[in-house]
Amino acid sequence: MTDKTQAPVAIITGGGRGMGAAIARELHDRGYRLGLMSPSGSAVELAAELGGIGIKGSAGEASDLEQLVNKTVEAYGRVDAVVNHTGHPPKGDLIDITDEKWVAGNDLMVLSVVRMARLVTPYMLKQGKGAWVNITTFAAFEPSLVFPVSCAYRAAVGAYTKLYADRYGANNIRMNALLPGFIDSLDHKPGTGDNVPMKRVGTMNEIAKTAAFLLSDDAGYITGQNIRVDGGITRHV
Repeated sequence: MTDKTQAPVAIITGGGRGMGAAIARELHDRGYRLGLMSPSGSAVELAAELGGIGIKGSAGEASDLEQLVNKTVEAYGRVDAVVNHTGHPPKGDLIDITDEKWVAGNDLMVLSVVRMARLVTPYMLKQGKGAWVNITTFAAFEPSLVFPVSCAYRAAVGAYTKLYADRYGANNIRMNALLPGFIDSLDHKPGTGDNVPMKRVGTMNEIAKTAAFLLSDDAGYITGQNIRVDGGITRHV
C-alpha cells in the first residue's frame, strides 16, 4: 500500500456499481484515494466504505462533474487518474430515436469526457503527469442496432481519445479507451458466452485489473488506444 501522504488520486464516474465499483475497489487496493460519483446513492456508500469522496450526480450534467472534481481536489489536492464510465443511453429503432434522446446520449457519453478533460487537465499539467481510461464498448468497432446511440457516441469517444492523446502526450498525460465485451456486470441471457471465442462472459474483476494497468506506470508508453477486453468476440483487426 502506498504511503497515504503520497497516494495517487483517481476520479471515477459511474463508480458506485458494476464495472465502476469494481475499478474503484481495485484502485483502492492499489493505494489510490478516490472521488466517486453515480446517479444513485451507491457511489456515496462505496466511497464511505473505501474512505473516499462520494457524491450523487450524473456524468451527463456539467455541474455534477464540476462538483466531483472540486470536492476531490479540495480533499486531496491533486488528480492523477480519471475513469470515465457511464451506463447505456436510451435505446430504440434507429430512425425512431428522438432528437432529445440523441442529445441526452451526447451529454452522457461524449460531452462528459470533454468536460472532464477540461476540468482535470490543468491539474495534470501542473503535476507533469496523468492518465485516463474511457470505458466504451466493443461495439464501437462493430456497431449493433440494439444500442444505436451508444455505438455511435462511444465510437466518437474513441476518436476523442486519440485526439487528446496526441495533444497531451508530450506532457506525459495519457488517455486510452477500454472496450468491454459481454461482462457479468449485467444479467446476460443463458448462452451469451457461446459465441465468444473464450466461451464465457468476462468478469468485472478482469475489466478492473485492465483499467488499473492502463492507469499505472507499467502502461507508461500506451496512449491513444482502443483496448478491447472482449474474450475475442470482435472480428475487427
